[in-house]
Amino acid sequence: MALALQLAERGLYSAHPNPRVGCVVVSEGDIVGCGWHHRAGEAHAEVNALAEAGARARGASVYVTLEPCSHHGRTPPCAQALVDAGVERVVVATGDPNPAVAGQGLALLEAAGIETLSGVLEEPARALNAGFLRRMAGGAPWVRLKVAASLDGRTAMASGESQWVTGPDARSDVQRLRARSGAIITGSGTVLADDPSLTVRPGELGDPGDKTLPLQQPLRVVLDPRLLTAPGARVVTGEGQCLVVSTAAALEESRARPLRDGGAEVVTVDPDGCGRPALAAVLGLLAARGINDVLIEAGATLAGAALEADVIDEFWLYQAPTILGSRAKPMAELALDRMAQQHRMEVWDRRVVGADQRLILKPAASGH
Repeated sequence: MALALQLAERGLYSAHPNPRVGCVVVSEGDIVGCGWHHRAGEAHAEVNALAEAGARARGASVYVTLEPCSHHGRTPPCAQALVDAGVERVVVATGDPNPAVAGQGLALLEAAGIETLSGVLEEPARALNAGFLRRMAGGAPWVRLKVAASLDGRTAMASGESQWVTGPDARSDVQRLRARSGAIITGSGTVLADDPSLTVRPGELGDPGDKTLPLQQPLRVVLDPRLLTAPGARVVTGEGQCLVVSTAAALEESRARPLRDGGAEVVTVDPDGCGRPALAAVLGLLAARGINDVLIEAGATLAGAALEADVIDEFWLYQAPTILGSRAKPMAELALDRMAQQHRMEVWDRRVVGADQRLILKPAASGH
């Protein structure tokens, strides 16, 4: 199963909106077939592994990181392929909450007399597909907030100058974080101030990946309550798609039309208490579009709003060994007056990335 998980990770940048899945076929103690899901519309991991195993799949044990599908989608059901191959045993890391599967894959195998076992290395398997599993269960995408800051928690000078707080290794790591995301959310203030592209630059990934697969550019989402984004902004004109989200009160066709003419899609959602697009509504919109993983790359206003809205699953902090001073811009705008209001985090991973350190934090179980 550990090998199957390693295979599944090869689809980290290419499989979405489908899950990342790996599969290993073992016959008489030998690995005879390995497969992983490359991208949506192509063969699933089980089919690829069975093709490699050939006739040796008969009577074999199969290890797969997600419950085999039991329905006809873009491809035939994998559970039936396993039955047809004559495998004897199927070991699954975690179930698939997709209503079209949800236990039916295992039931189909068991009805055919195939022994099944679930829950082997379940935690890492679920972590690999956290967004897909939540979305299929009827929830929002998995949300990561990324911030690059100094030791004193500052992201830019008061003038807005911010290139570069962190070094090239950290920036390469951010490219990989973007590449695994289905959408990147930013605010119109960041677009106006920095004109970011928010695209994945293959030359900066620093990760060979699978060169045979085209890189998927994340959907770029701009929260723009007043439709101030310029049609010529790089976030609009860059490779891939751009979605500008406003509020019904702010949507004026005279402002929306140039953005649409420039290639952006313009939609509206309900506002939050400050008149900005409500983050919960935005995430619901993205989930409906099949987005599993969302990355928020924005300034202090949107970062603070995301923390206040309690929509953050992981906080990726890239911290540079430098001090920018008290007049520099903070990482998040939060009006907190008492210790009881603090947003406590738990450190899940800490490592050195070049000259910087990267912390992956999750909200503490108690919340604020």
